[in-house]
Amino acid sequence: MTESRGALAREDGSKLAFRRVEGEGPTVVWLGGFHSDMTGTKAEVLAEQAKATGGSYIRFDYFGHGESEGRFQDGTISRWRADALAVIDELTTGPLVLVGSSMGGWLSCLAAIARPDRVKAMVLIAPAPDFTEKLMEPELSAEAKAAIANDGFWIRPSEYDDGGYAITRELLEDGARWSILPGPVPIDIPVRVLQGGADPDVPWTHALELANALKSENVVFNLIKDGDHRLSRPQDLERLVAAVVEAKGLAEPEEGDLVSRRLARAARLRNAAGLDAVGITPRAPAIDDE
Repeated sequence: MTESRGALAREDGSKLAFRRVEGEGPTVVWLGGFHSDMTGTKAEVLAEQAKATGGSYIRFDYFGHGESEGRFQDGTISRWRADALAVIDELTTGPLVLVGSSMGGWLSCLAAIARPDRVKAMVLIAPAPDFTEKLMEPELSAEAKAAIANDGFWIRPSEYDDGGYAITRELLEDGARWSILPGPVPIDIPVRVLQGGADPDVPWTHALELANALKSENVVFNLIKDGDHRLSRPQDLERLVAAVVEAKGLAEPEEGDLVSRRLARAARLRNAAGLDAVGITPRAPAIDDE
């Protein structure tokens, strides 16, 4: 299978870049992180997995990110949430599995709340709900706060961007309007969380707070003790692909008795991940895994 490219026109005339794999089963929707884009390692691996296994998959860049139009500093949580809903409403049909990384985890939750009839399962990687208010703002220096108060923005240095990027007053004020913690968070679907214990950007306790706040009882929190924020090592990517395959299975209605459904789901986890096709060598099972 191949991946096509396109652009989704928004009401203000700007365009969102997207890439799509036409396939079967629930559509996996990739929601990236803050100041990230759809060409990152995890998004690419899921695209390759979809092509290898015939699955349906779409990834996109928010307004002001990556290949999409607009200035990053003009973006807000409201705008990026609207972008995610536009992609869902206009570019997908049927049941969805949302895969959200960092800020994308927050936006996945907001989308699931807004479209409960469509979103059937989620995989969240280092989810950062309320990050503008609870993670970013408390870490701002006195100098940064003064710049935001006086100029409306502060340029945050970045090891990934020589020029840094703007943190605006509007972003912080708007983000507070979409706070979902401490909950309860009205999401009652299967959720799988992958979180690094050594993540310097999203503390594992923050991600765990979200997991505990979700209404759903079908929530599994996976703590990778030595994992960082990106979780893009081969072993992390293997976990991600397996979690997405499991989520797709949980999102699909199944017939038959409970034992048959569990056996079928186990078979999918073994055979449908397509790890070899995306260049991931599965680790040998430990004694405890057998």
